[in-house]
Amino acid sequence: MIQTEKTLEQKYMYHGRILQMHVDKVQLEDGSVSVRECIDHPGGVCVAAITPKDEILLVRQFRYPYHEAVVEVPAGKLDRLGEDPLEACKREQLEETGTSAETYLPLAVLYPSPGYTNEKLYLYACRITGQGCQQLDKGEFLDVERVPLREAEAMAARGEIHDAKTYAAILRTAQLVKEGKL
Repeated sequence: MIQTEKTLEQKYMYHGRILQMHVDKVQLEDGSVSVRECIDHPGGVCVAAITPKDEILLVRQFRYPYHEAVVEVPAGKLDRLGEDPLEACKREQLEETGTSAETYLPLAVLYPSPGYTNEKLYLYACRITGQGCQQLDKGEFLDVERVPLREAEAMAARGEIHDAKTYAAILRTAQLVKEGKL
Protein backbone atom coordinates (compact mmCIF):
# COMPACT_ATOMS: atom_id res chain seq x y z
CA MET A 1 0.00 0.00 0.00
CA ILE A 2 1.49 3.31 -1.09
CA GLN A 3 0.74 5.98 1.47
CA THR A 4 0.57 9.38 -0.14
CA GLU A 5 -1.63 12.42 -0.40
CA LYS A 6 -1.92 14.79 -3.33
CA THR A 7 -1.96 18.53 -2.59
CA LEU A 8 -4.90 20.11 -4.40
CA GLU A 9 -4.72 23.59 -2.93
CA GLN A 10 -2.41 25.46 -0.55
CA LYS A 11 -3.21 28.70 1.23
CA TYR A 12 -0.66 30.47 3.44
CA MET A 13 -2.32 31.97 6.50
CA TYR A 14 0.68 33.37 8.39
CA HIS A 15 4.25 34.40 7.59
CA GLY A 16 6.34 35.02 10.71
CA ARG A 17 9.98 35.57 11.51
CA ILE A 18 10.53 31.83 12.03
CA LEU A 19 7.34 30.00 11.05
CA GLN A 20 4.83 29.96 8.24
CA MET A 21 1.42 28.34 8.48
CA HIS A 22 -0.60 27.04 5.56
CA VAL A 23 -3.87 25.17 5.16
CA ASP A 24 -3.83 22.58 2.39
CA LYS A 25 -6.65 20.74 0.71
CA VAL A 26 -5.46 17.20 -0.09
CA GLN A 27 -6.76 14.18 -1.92
CA LEU A 28 -6.42 10.96 0.06
CA GLU A 29 -5.61 7.52 -1.34
CA ASP A 30 -9.29 6.57 -1.54
CA GLY A 31 -10.09 9.72 -3.54
CA SER A 32 -11.74 11.62 -0.70
CA VAL A 33 -10.67 15.16 0.16
CA SER A 34 -9.38 16.38 3.52
CA VAL A 35 -7.72 19.47 5.02
CA ARG A 36 -4.23 19.63 6.54
CA GLU A 37 -3.03 22.50 8.75
CA CYS A 38 0.76 22.72 8.48
CA ILE A 39 3.56 24.76 10.01
CA ASP A 40 6.77 25.19 8.03
CA HIS A 41 9.85 25.36 10.27
CA PRO A 42 13.52 25.68 9.20
CA GLY A 43 14.59 22.87 11.53
CA GLY A 44 16.77 22.77 14.58
CA VAL A 45 19.81 21.26 16.22
CA CYS A 46 20.84 20.20 19.70
CA VAL A 47 23.95 18.82 21.32
CA ALA A 48 24.64 16.58 24.29
CA ALA A 49 27.93 18.18 25.33
CA ILE A 50 29.86 15.96 27.76
CA THR A 51 32.63 17.19 30.06
CA PRO A 52 35.79 15.19 30.85
CA LYS A 53 34.09 14.26 34.17
CA ASP A 54 31.11 12.70 32.31
CA GLU A 55 28.80 15.60 33.08
CA ILE A 56 26.26 16.77 30.52
CA LEU A 57 25.68 20.47 29.99
CA LEU A 58 22.01 21.34 30.34
CA VAL A 59 20.46 24.77 30.00
CA ARG A 60 17.49 26.07 31.91
CA GLN A 61 15.48 28.76 30.16
CA PHE A 62 12.00 30.19 30.30
CA ARG A 63 9.79 28.90 27.49
CA TYR A 64 6.85 31.20 26.93
CA PRO A 65 4.37 28.64 25.49
CA TYR A 66 4.62 26.63 28.73
CA HIS A 67 5.07 29.64 31.05
CA GLU A 68 7.88 27.88 32.89
CA ALA A 69 11.62 27.30 32.83
CA VAL A 70 12.51 24.14 30.91
CA VAL A 71 15.67 22.03 31.23
CA GLU A 72 17.14 21.27 27.81
CA VAL A 73 20.33 20.37 26.02
CA PRO A 74 21.82 23.37 24.18
CA ALA A 75 19.77 23.86 21.03
CA GLY A 76 18.67 26.29 18.38
CA LYS A 77 17.15 26.65 14.97
CA LEU A 78 18.79 26.52 11.59
CA ASP A 79 19.30 30.18 10.73
CA ARG A 80 18.97 29.92 6.97
CA LEU A 81 17.71 27.54 4.33
CA GLY A 82 20.36 24.96 3.59
CA GLU A 83 22.48 25.70 6.67
CA ASP A 84 24.60 22.70 7.60
CA PRO A 85 23.12 21.21 10.79
CA LEU A 86 26.55 20.37 12.24
CA GLU A 87 27.73 23.96 11.80
CA ALA A 88 24.52 25.19 13.44
CA CYS A 89 25.11 22.74 16.30
CA LYS A 90 28.63 24.09 16.88
CA ARG A 91 27.33 27.67 16.77
CA GLU A 92 24.56 27.01 19.28
CA GLN A 93 26.88 25.14 21.64
CA LEU A 94 29.35 28.03 21.65
CA GLU A 95 26.61 30.67 22.04
CA GLU A 96 24.77 28.95 24.88
CA THR A 97 27.60 27.28 26.83
CA GLY A 98 30.84 28.87 25.66
CA THR A 99 32.21 25.39 24.92
CA SER A 100 33.43 23.65 21.79
CA ALA A 101 34.58 20.22 20.69
CA GLU A 102 36.77 18.69 18.01
CA THR A 103 34.55 15.74 17.14
CA TYR A 104 30.77 15.45 16.98
CA LEU A 105 28.78 12.26 16.75
CA PRO A 106 25.38 12.37 15.03
CA LEU A 107 22.75 10.79 17.29
CA ALA A 108 19.49 11.02 15.35
CA VAL A 109 17.20 13.08 13.18
CA LEU A 110 13.84 13.49 14.92
CA TYR A 111 10.44 14.64 13.69
CA PRO A 112 9.08 16.35 16.83
CA SER A 113 5.46 16.76 15.69
CA PRO A 114 4.92 14.99 12.35
CA GLY A 115 1.18 15.56 12.38
CA TYR A 116 1.43 19.26 11.61
CA THR A 117 5.01 20.47 11.05
CA ASN A 118 7.89 19.65 8.74
CA GLU A 119 10.46 20.52 11.43
CA LYS A 120 13.45 18.19 11.70
CA LEU A 121 15.74 18.15 14.73
CA TYR A 122 19.35 17.07 14.27
CA LEU A 123 20.83 15.62 17.48
CA TYR A 124 24.57 15.43 18.15
CA ALA A 125 26.86 14.47 21.01
CA CYS A 126 30.40 15.59 21.73
CA ARG A 127 33.20 15.58 24.28
CA ILE A 128 34.02 19.15 25.26
CA THR A 129 37.60 20.15 24.40
CA GLY A 130 37.41 23.95 24.58
CA GLN A 131 35.99 26.40 27.11
CA GLY A 132 35.27 30.08 26.56
CA CYS A 133 32.44 32.48 27.36
CA GLN A 134 28.77 32.35 26.49
CA GLN A 135 27.77 34.42 23.47
CA LEU A 136 24.01 34.60 23.96
CA ASP A 137 21.79 36.18 21.33
CA LYS A 138 20.05 39.43 22.21
CA GLY A 139 16.98 38.59 24.29
CA GLU A 140 18.28 35.13 25.18
CA PHE A 141 18.56 34.33 28.90
CA LEU A 142 19.56 30.94 30.23
CA ASP A 143 21.54 29.22 32.94
CA VAL A 144 24.00 26.41 32.22
CA GLU A 145 24.02 23.44 34.57
CA ARG A 146 26.57 20.63 34.74
CA VAL A 147 24.76 17.42 35.64
CA PRO A 148 26.46 14.02 35.99
CA LEU A 149 25.35 12.02 32.96
CA ARG A 150 24.15 9.17 35.19
CA GLU A 151 21.96 11.61 37.13
CA ALA A 152 20.57 13.09 33.89
CA GLU A 153 19.76 9.56 32.72
CA ALA A 154 17.99 8.90 36.04
CA MET A 155 16.08 12.19 35.70
CA ALA A 156 14.88 11.06 32.26
CA ALA A 157 13.90 7.64 33.63
CA ARG A 158 11.90 9.32 36.42
CA GLY A 159 10.03 11.49 33.93
CA GLU A 160 11.69 14.71 35.09
CA ILE A 161 12.91 15.68 31.61
CA HIS A 162 9.93 17.09 29.71
CA ASP A 163 11.65 18.23 26.52
CA ALA A 164 11.59 15.41 23.95
CA LYS A 165 14.87 16.24 22.21
CA THR A 166 16.65 16.42 25.56
CA TYR A 167 15.13 13.12 26.68
CA ALA A 168 16.32 11.41 23.49
CA ALA A 169 19.76 13.04 23.56
CA ILE A 170 20.40 12.07 27.19
CA LEU A 171 19.38 8.43 26.76
CA ARG A 172 21.24 7.96 23.47
CA THR A 173 24.38 9.67 24.76
CA ALA A 174 24.38 7.68 28.01
CA GLN A 175 24.22 4.48 25.97
CA LEU A 176 27.16 5.57 23.79
CA VAL A 177 29.24 6.46 26.84
CA LYS A 178 28.49 3.06 28.41
CA GLU A 179 29.57 1.39 25.16
CA GLY A 180 32.80 3.42 25.09
CA LYS A 181 31.84 5.10 21.79
CA LEU A 182 31.90 8.67 23.12
